[in-house]
Amino acid sequence: MAEKIEKIIAETFLEMAEGLQSGNYGKKPKIALTGMGSEHGEANAMAAAVEAARDGVEVWYIGSLEAQGVKTVHVADDEEGHAKMEQLLKSGEIDGAVTMHFPFPIGVSTVGLAVTPGFGRQMYLANTTGTSSTDRIEGMVRNAIAGIITAKACGTADPSVGILNVDGARQTEKVLKQLQENGYPIRFAESARADGGAVMRGNDVLQGSADVMVMDSLTGNVLSKLLSAYATGGSFEAVGSGYGPGIGEGYEQLVMIISRASGAPVIANAIRFAARLVRGRVFEVAKAEFAAANKAGLKELLAAQKSTAKGKEEKETVAAPPAEVVTASIPGIEVMDLDDAVAVLWKLGVYAESGMGCTGPIVLVSEANKDKALEALKAAGYVG
Repeated sequence: MAEKIEKIIAETFLEMAEGLQSGNYGKKPKIALTGMGSEHGEANAMAAAVEAARDGVEVWYIGSLEAQGVKTVHVADDEEGHAKMEQLLKSGEIDGAVTMHFPFPIGVSTVGLAVTPGFGRQMYLANTTGTSSTDRIEGMVRNAIAGIITAKACGTADPSVGILNVDGARQTEKVLKQLQENGYPIRFAESARADGGAVMRGNDVLQGSADVMVMDSLTGNVLSKLLSAYATGGSFEAVGSGYGPGIGEGYEQLVMIISRASGAPVIANAIRFAARLVRGRVFEVAKAEFAAANKAGLKELLAAQKSTAKGKEEKETVAAPPAEVVTASIPGIEVMDLDDAVAVLWKLGVYAESGMGCTGPIVLVSEANKDKALEALKAAGYVG
């Protein structure tokens, strides 16, 4: 009994000493890294493990190499390495893992962490791999919540949220603003462009105008690669923290994704990223955020959005009213909905044309008909 107490005291003092040295207090997060399969070899992955271990993380390296300060779990190949990683996660021996591929279930996708080149700001890319939903708008809405969760767990108490100007952005913005009106706290970012708004342009990606940038995961994957490897010609990811943790409602397994092209700096940052999420109790944050979003009507709003989208599929042929000069523009309409939105106005006897402005798709009407047209498009669900 005395020996056990002495061991506990010794471990406690060791943790305190390591905390004073690294600035990280409390128990070290245990993060595994699968090192086989990298395009840059195992030595690249081990260099990252050693670097992260210096910053108060207990790194378990799954592979064939050994190094001081890192615990190696020996495996013969990549396949055995992934099996071992999953076993360690399931048993609770490790708190999280960093790996190059992982089959997330539908409903779970990853939130990346990039460094934007304009001002060197960190920005969460929501999301970068996996699929939050097979419905595009629902997926992007859930990506926004996943991004908020990740940012909060990493210490950003009130992250700003921007929506990248991709297909589905306006409908995503509409649902998120309804959530906000219903009591779910979202602080929308403002575009750095002169016309502002929460829908972000490419300039905003480069400048880091939002703490959380929302998009579909395929777009996020491309952006993550570009922001990480733009200075190396694409063969070596040198900047950022990788593709991030899998986040989804009810999902509680911390798996961080990196690329086979990720260099040691990115892999080391991914391990540190995982440790921050462990310390920030990411899954407790996730439970609280999804509970708050559901209380604000998340599921009902998503169901209503799907119902509206389904109704738009039933098209009818509408003749155009007499043409007139159209100089007033109505933004905020999805590009795939432009023709349908114009048809709604034609049916009311309002002449309209579709167009593309500098901020995206627009419907053009006469100045005299602008207010009437805007109300009609709001009622039909084409603008928020």
